[in-house]
Amino acid sequence: MGAGPVHEVLAELELVDHHCHGVVAGPLDRAGFEALLTEGDRWPGCSPFDTPAGVAVRRHCAPVLDLERHAPAEEYLARRAELGPEEVDRRFLTAARTGVLCVDTGFAPRPLTAPAELAAAAGAVAYEVVRLEAVAEAVAARGVEPDAYADAFRAAALDAVRKPGVVAVKSVAAYRTGFELDPARPSDADVTRAARRWLAGGGRLADPVLVRHLLWTAVDLGLPLQLHTGFGDNDIRLHRVDPTHLTDWLHLTAGTVPVLLLHCWPYQRQAGYLAAVFEQVYLDVGLTLHHVGPARARAVLEEALEITPFRKLLYSSDAYGVAEFYGLGALAFRRGLGDLLQARVDADDLSLPDALRLARWAGADNARRVYRLPDGH
Repeated sequence: MGAGPVHEVLAELELVDHHCHGVVAGPLDRAGFEALLTEGDRWPGCSPFDTPAGVAVRRHCAPVLDLERHAPAEEYLARRAELGPEEVDRRFLTAARTGVLCVDTGFAPRPLTAPAELAAAAGAVAYEVVRLEAVAEAVAARGVEPDAYADAFRAAALDAVRKPGVVAVKSVAAYRTGFELDPARPSDADVTRAARRWLAGGGRLADPVLVRHLLWTAVDLGLPLQLHTGFGDNDIRLHRVDPTHLTDWLHLTAGTVPVLLLHCWPYQRQAGYLAAVFEQVYLDVGLTLHHVGPARARAVLEEALEITPFRKLLYSSDAYGVAEFYGLGALAFRRGLGDLLQARVDADDLSLPDALRLARWAGADNARRVYRLPDGH
């Protein structure tokens, strides 16, 4: 951690992680751990430990496991296995100093810890984020008729968000269609025709009309809407997930629900533009930060904050699969934002009281306001 009053405040601040996931419930061998270090495929002859994220884990996470900095991968994994998954999770979630976790429970190709388990390990409060594609696919799996799909999806989505502890919804339209969509709300007839095509063929929800219907249903639900943008695994077509493709849709949905642009890299500047010109748009650079590591976190945050209103930046780890990404994401955010704000104070571009206020906003208060979370735990 750097030195300075801003770093000190950020070090003590309990973060609100407004978008994260569970971690694997059980031990991981080397292949399993390495698969979770990267958004890409495994590469013969090349270990994911030899990536910016893998190097950052060996540098910054090793001491949390009582190892020397830069511990070799074999030593790191042996110590992880020795401690066991519950102790590893507890150490990293505690090290993150996160008071609130907003957990996306809609992606679980393998068993993951539930929000309550994460909260217990972190000494935090956990809320749930409902992934709407998962709701739609569950409706389809029940064998609904095409002409009943629209009403059945709306009803299922309402049931999902009425569960205790749900604070937001999320869409992964970025993975399914990209954002180059007709922004208008589709007609009921259009939805029925699209549902007939989808239900006849099966598979995941990737029909552009039904994705548009899903986004407009999210607006109707009235909760904050999280949208994956930018960087993801190789299922993404990156040129289609520039968030500025959403501009016309954002015009049509102005005055409705907050829209949270997740992750954003390499489109953090485009996301900042949208946050500057649309009242309902917010952003984070989660996922990005643990992949670039603390060494480059400041650079990413500086680009994200060039024109973004300070009330529009939120913190997320987007930790998934391994608890290391909770600790690493929090460290990178604190260090990067601290370095950025402290440098502006030192250059007299920002007063210290303003810098401390902005740090608290980004780390916790902005998320509490958007998601209507209580102060403190």
